[in-house]
Amino acid sequence: MVKLVALAALVLLSPPHGTVGVRATQLGQTLVDARGHTLYVLDHGSCTGACAATWPPFLTKGKPVAHGVAAAKLGTKKLAGGKLQVTFGGKPLYFYAGDSGAGQVAGASVAHWAALSPTGTRLTSSSAPPSTVTTPTMTDPGYGDGY
Repeated sequence: MVKLVALAALVLLSPPHGTVGVRATQLGQTLVDARGHTLYVLDHGSCTGACAATWPPFLTKGKPVAHGVAAAKLGTKKLAGGKLQVTFGGKPLYFYAGDSGAGQVAGASVAHWAALSPTGTRLTSSSAPPSTVTTPTMTDPGYGDGY
C-alpha cells in the first residue's frame, strides 16, 4: 500500500507538459527543461535507436509550456509508439547523457549537436568538457553522409 501511495504521489508531482525555460551556462543563455538540464538539437535528421541512449528525446504528455522563451516556437513531434517529443522552431529537442546536472553543456562540444539560445541560435563550444560518452551513428535523413 505504501508503494502504491508513493507511486501515486510521484505521478501527481510529475508535470504532464514539458517545460522549456532558460538558464545561464558557460555558453550564455541556454534552453533547459524544468530541472535546468540543457536541451540540444541535431544538425540534420533525428536520433533514434542506439543514438537515443546517448541523446534521449525530451518527451511531453501534452502541449509544452514556455518560461522565458517564445511559446510560438514550441511544438511537438509524434514518435513511433505515440510519444510526443518537444520541438523548438520545428527541431526536436534532446538531452545529453554526458550532462549529469543542471547547467552542464558537455553535449555542445559533440560534432553535429548544439544547445540553443532562447532565440534559436545554435550554441556550440570547443571549451566544454570533453565527452566520455561515445556518440553512435545517427539516422540518415537522406543527405548521403550518414547524418
